[in-house]
Amino acid sequence: MSETEFLLWVRGPAFQVATIIFLLGVVVRILEILVLGRKPDLAEARGSAVAGGLRAIISRSFAERATLQRTAFTEVTGWIFHIGIFVILLLFAPHILLFEEVFGVSWPALPTTVIDATTIVTIIALLAVLIHRIANPVMRFLSRFQDYLVWLVTILPLVTGYMAFHRIGLTPTMLIAVHILSVELLMVTFPFTKLMHAFTLFMSRYYDGAIAGYKGVNS
Repeated sequence: MSETEFLLWVRGPAFQVATIIFLLGVVVRILEILVLGRKPDLAEARGSAVAGGLRAIISRSFAERATLQRTAFTEVTGWIFHIGIFVILLLFAPHILLFEEVFGVSWPALPTTVIDATTIVTIIALLAVLIHRIANPVMRFLSRFQDYLVWLVTILPLVTGYMAFHRIGLTPTMLIAVHILSVELLMVTFPFTKLMHAFTLFMSRYYDGAIAGYKGVNS
């Protein structure tokens, strides 16, 4: 298979399969959560479940001062690489062109120099997270294979994208193919790992907050 054929396969059949696995996996995982349901609360309502749920989503998105003092490194690096990933995904011109091709909508892009700098900072943050996980005895003890797998499939698209943009190591065709393949690997593993928290995070916070709000207490 030539490089061009490999790129066409990656952009065609491989991308289609990865998209199907991603979408079906996410839908099934969310349905699994929703169909569990919960027993009706027969107690008299002492507050608003909706207000409690929304309050929990906002309040739990930011660490309390005492928690932040203990876990400042984790909080800061977490915010850095999460924001970095979203900026790169949504505000890089080639990515916007892809969204326009698939969904028919587009928006302004950031300058490539900004995206380039964001990519470097995000990669550094992810490397720092890995080093911290390995160096910290407690985190190292609690870490499992999935934690390292999630880290790997998250950083690979950033590294391969940076290499493709700067044409490092391989031919431009292979660099683009490898980058797309790394994204497809992320898509395939997404529904079956902790990466699903991107969808379930706010669901779980709302659920806990709604229960507390119904009872008239803050979660």
